[in-house]
Amino acid sequence: MPRTITAGLDGSPRSLTAADWAAGEALLRGVPLRLVHAGPRSRRADDMLRDARTAIARRHPGLDVGADRVDGDPVPVLLGAAGEDGLLVLGSRGTGGAAGFPAGSVALAALAGSRSPVVLVRGGLRPEDGSRPPGAAAAPPRDVVLGLDSAAPDDSVIGFALDAASRRAARLRVVHGRRSDLPFHEDGGDPDAELHAELTGDTHRAASAVLAPWREKFPGVEVTEQAVIGRAGSHLVEASHDASLLVVGRRRRRTPLTAAIGPVAQTVLQHATAPVAVVPHD
Repeated sequence: MPRTITAGLDGSPRSLTAADWAAGEALLRGVPLRLVHAGPRSRRADDMLRDARTAIARRHPGLDVGADRVDGDPVPVLLGAAGEDGLLVLGSRGTGGAAGFPAGSVALAALAGSRSPVVLVRGGLRPEDGSRPPGAAAAPPRDVVLGLDSAAPDDSVIGFALDAASRRAARLRVVHGRRSDLPFHEDGGDPDAELHAELTGDTHRAASAVLAPWREKFPGVEVTEQAVIGRAGSHLVEASHDASLLVVGRRRRRTPLTAAIGPVAQTVLQHATAPVAVVPHD
C-alpha cells in the first residue's frame, strides 16, 4: 500500500482535476497527499500551489495536504517525490488518438520510468468517476477493471486492483484473454464459433486458477471475469466506459523510456475514459 500520494501540478486544469482525484484517493487510503510542482521559483508557481492546496483542503476536510515546489526537470522531480513506495497521480489531456498521451510527454516518460504505480486522470473527469472519500454522498460504486495477463500474472498488479476495489466497496471486473488469428467464413461472417469457444474457455480456466487465492484474500470483493479474444487494449477501453478505475500492468524493461510501457498500456492511455493505473512489475 502506498505510504503517500503525490500529484504533479503544472497549473493546467487537467493537473488540478488529477490533484482533486488524488485527494479522494488519499482519503480512501488514509495517507497524506503531496502536491508537487517542478520548476524555478516564481510568484505564479507559489500562488498556484497555495491556491490548489487551499481548495483541496476545503473540499476534503481532514486530509493532510502538503505542497512543494522543486527545482529541476519535471520527470525526475516527480519520480523522486513519489519514490518506490508511493503513488504518483498525473493529469492527461483527455481521450482520443494522439491527444491522449502524446509520445515524449511528461506523463509518458514518468510512466515509463516509475518504480511505483502511476495513475493518469483525464481532463474533464466527472465527479462520479473519481475516488469517493468516506462520508461522501452515496452512489452505486462503479467497477474497478483489471486487465489480466493470465499467461504471466503478477501479484502486485492483481493486489493493487483488488485493494482499490475493496476500498471503494466496488466490484472487480477482470478482463482477460489472448490474441488469436481466428479463421473467418468465406462470406465474411463471424469467426469459427467452436474455436472461439475453446479459446475463451482456455483463458477462463487459466484466469480462474490465478484469481482463486485472491478471492480468499479479499472475500468482501465481488470478482467477475470477462474472457475475450483479440486485442486486449480495445476490450479494456470499452470496459473503461463504466469503470471508476482501470488497472493494467507494465513490465519493467531496460529500454529507452518511450518504448517501455507496452502496446496494451499505450492503447488504454490514449483512449480509456476512466482513470488508468499503471502498475510496474518485474
